[in-house]
Amino acid sequence: MSLVLGIDGGGSRLRVAVAEAGGGPPLATASAGAGNARSVPEGLLEERLADAVGRVLPEGRAAEVRCVVAGFAGAGVPGRGEDAGQGLAVRALGAALARLGVTGARVQVVADIEVAFAGAPGAPPNGLAVIAGTGAAAGRLRGRRLAATADGCGWLTGDDGSGFWIAREGVRRALRAADGRGPKTLLVSRLADAFQAPALDPSSVRYALIDGALTPADPVRLARWCPLVVRAAADGDAVAAGILDEAADLLAESTAALGPRRGEPLVTVGGLLGPDGPLLDRFAARVRAWGLVPYPVSDGLRGAVAWARSAVSDV
Repeated sequence: MSLVLGIDGGGSRLRVAVAEAGGGPPLATASAGAGNARSVPEGLLEERLADAVGRVLPEGRAAEVRCVVAGFAGAGVPGRGEDAGQGLAVRALGAALARLGVTGARVQVVADIEVAFAGAPGAPPNGLAVIAGTGAAAGRLRGRRLAATADGCGWLTGDDGSGFWIAREGVRRALRAADGRGPKTLLVSRLADAFQAPALDPSSVRYALIDGALTPADPVRLARWCPLVVRAAADGDAVAAGILDEAADLLAESTAALGPRRGEPLVTVGGLLGPDGPLLDRFAARVRAWGLVPYPVSDGLRGAVAWARSAVSDV
């Protein structure tokens, strides 16, 4: 039987699956580092793709791969010039596949939100998808392709309600509490512990928080502290719970900007809105007023495989 490859390149990790084109569960899956086509350098993205695909591809069957569907964060808008996310992802994936001998396959590079939506039950052509992981964006899909977006503007100018946004707000609220500008919160001591400064006096804690937040060379790595805010909220911290409420409000705001229609499909994906995601219940409560019920998926891998199989059967 022929094979298909599905790829989901997210802001925190890149996942790959190989499957028989005719159906059945994936034969193998693998993951690598971040796969955002706008923030990961082309050479590094190629290496990560080659590594992950190489680990799932059955020995001696590279020529049997008929279709590859890859969804990448940062590849939804072509942008300008050859270095835009779409072009970079196409080049990196093409080079990685060529290294592994996958030369006869049909290759499609799309946005990560598109492969996420393709995993919806019944394979609907139209609807909404909301991603909330390291970054955040909402999209309207028509014919499975992205027709309109809200947010997804990156950590500096948007991604409201994302893991980065939550972590940054956690640090900001901890700083306000540390110097008396805001209410007390568990986030002060927990972030100080995380930044390895548990025994410092209040003034030093303040500087430890600043240094800890600014240390990463990649600012998006600040998102690693999002789970700390989530745990503080679960432990009853009002400030942390307020941050999560605001994040859900912002994600609902992005959804509202796309003109939701009562009863239409709504797929949610990412660490915050996937199955058991810490914002899923809050978000579901907010979109219920529009007659929407989120269908959470863990990532876009299932959708990428389904899309690749569909493309093979259409040939």
